[in-house]
Parts: sequence; C-alpha cells; structure tokens
Amino acid sequence: MKHELLHGTLEVMILKTLSWGRMHGYGIGRWIAQQGGHALQVEEGSLYPALYRLEERGLIAAEWGMSELGRKAKIYRLTSRGRAQLKAETAEWARFTAAVSRVLLPAG
Repeated sequence: MKHELLHGTLEVMILKTLSWGRMHGYGIGRWIAQQGGHALQVEEGSLYPALYRLEERGLIAAEWGMSELGRKAKIYRLTSRGRAQLKAETAEWARFTAAVSRVLLPAG
C-alpha cells in the first residue's frame, strides 16, 4: 500500500537520511523507501524540489561527484545548520505523534 507523505515530512526525512552520510538524490529516495519498509515511495517530482529548497535554506550542501555507477551526480551532505534543524524537527515530530496517539488510541 502506498501512502502520501504527510506534508513537511519529506524534508525532515531527507535531513535524517543525510545524517548518515553524503548521498546523491536517487540514493536518498532509495534509503527512505528501504527504511520505511517500502511503504514510503518518494517520487522524483517531490524529491528534487525538496532538495533544492533545503539547499537554498542552507540545511544541506551539494557538490558534483560520481555515483557508485560512475555517473556524474550531485552529492548532498547535511550542514551544521541542517543537523540543528533535524534535531528540532525530530523533537517536534515526537510531540506531534504522541498527541495524535492520545487521540486515536485513548487509554481505557
């Protein structure tokens, strides 16, 4: 079953992906799909605009390099500002999901 990404979650998932190391765009989408048990599919039409927005905000940086297949690719990395944003958004996500759980799964 495919699920639409909750608004705003793609960018934080990209930041989380890059917290593990440098990666090109296709690799980022693949990592998110794998970590989400393939229930999350990131379309190129969503991924690349999100990468551009994150780069414009200084949360990630990019440089041209080579993919593992030897093709020219833009390689992305998390900046220190991006790492701080990831920490803040992860805490906010934890608060949000706890609140939704209290509504959907009330005790008693």
